[in-house]
Amino acid sequence: MTVPRGPAPRTGQQQAPPRTGDEGVPPPPGDPAEILARLGRSWTWILGSAAATLVPGVLVLVWPGETLHVLAVLIGLYLLVTGAFRFVGSFARREPGERLPELLLAVLYVLAGVLCLRNPLQTVAALSLITGIVWLVSGILTLYAAIATKNLPHRGIVLGAALLAVVAGIVVLALPADSARALTRLLGLWLVLLGLAEVAVALAWRAALARSRPTGPPDAPTG
Repeated sequence: MTVPRGPAPRTGQQQAPPRTGDEGVPPPPGDPAEILARLGRSWTWILGSAAATLVPGVLVLVWPGETLHVLAVLIGLYLLVTGAFRFVGSFARREPGERLPELLLAVLYVLAGVLCLRNPLQTVAALSLITGIVWLVSGILTLYAAIATKNLPHRGIVLGAALLAVVAGIVVLALPADSARALTRLLGLWLVLLGLAEVAVALAWRAALARSRPTGPPDAPTG
């Protein structure tokens, strides 16, 4: 899942200066990495990631006469799109060392999506294993980021979303789904729950960003 990267600016605080390179030169205005970083820190980007999870979950639950092939395509597309969101979100990390785990997780999502779309792997056991592992790893990394990030606004919401992903991964891996219909209901339910959790994270991040906007002169005395 996609979560806010780093703390939101504090209320009344001026915008931080552009990041500089080794020579102290700010990145050019059209720097792709800086553009991706600003996009990844946007609450609308997190909301888009939530939609990428929620919409497939609803389709899986309401699709009439669903088959294992349809389920594999929907899950595969969900993983590919989420991998793209995770890739952009990784650039919002302020330190290169923090970016690597996010990039690896994005690659995991993409590889899992490709595996779900491959016909030889379209079995109940394979889909359960792939999605369960992805959710479990994603939840653990998000949980670690939520605990390690300083001044993270609405930390409880992010922790709750991370724990939900961990539980989803454990349940999918532990509970046997002997038929395509049973697996459809199980994965669809968790996709909807995870999507709603990401919506809550996006709205919380929007509120934090709104509170961080300066309401008066930046150098006004605080008394």
